[in-house]
Amino acid sequence: MNESGQLVVGFDLDMTLIDTVPGFRDVLVALGDELGVEFPVEEMTSKLGPPLDILLAPYLPADQIAAAGERFRSLYPDHAITNVPAFAGAHDALAAVRKHAGRVVVVTGKYAANAQLHVDHVGFEIDHLEGWVWGVGKADVLMREGASIYVGDHVHDVEGALAAGVVSVSVLTGGCTRAELEDAGTHVILDDLSQFPAWLDGHLAGTSERRPQSLG
Repeated sequence: MNESGQLVVGFDLDMTLIDTVPGFRDVLVALGDELGVEFPVEEMTSKLGPPLDILLAPYLPADQIAAAGERFRSLYPDHAITNVPAFAGAHDALAAVRKHAGRVVVVTGKYAANAQLHVDHVGFEIDHLEGWVWGVGKADVLMREGASIYVGDHVHDVEGALAAGVVSVSVLTGGCTRAELEDAGTHVILDDLSQFPAWLDGHLAGTSERRPQSLG
């Protein structure tokens, strides 16, 4: 709860709320066609989470990465919105926060304008979206918004939650394994967001312990 006593829950976007693999794949193909580069698309989409510049770095000269990133973001709306679905349970997870009169904050490493396109397309009801923040950088946003829980799929989401001093809830819908998330220090592991409403009810009722646990 924040200082006013209101529940605030932060959610990552890519591979937590939405399955961005199809869109990311199509943009990489389009970008590669323009640059004359055959990106290893399956490999690159197997562990989405780090910033785009880091993903592109092994395949492009350093002086081309910034421009390639800009072009990726400009190609994105035409190739990666309508083909990207919400994960099963995502809408129910957000509704679970609303049931407790809570606020929903999306904190993502994605370019904010493109993130908003996803939110609008799948019809998520949220209170605030913060883009282009990653890893421990998410902590400042979570603290500013008064979040007490952050839900993500990547070890860097765990880092952000722990740096903010909030409960880290991890889902296994991204590229990180259960062992990787446990080693990163997450407090709770869910198979997917369909398990989140029941967990949240228990957490707020005080019947879920804040310790590494798995509901999978």
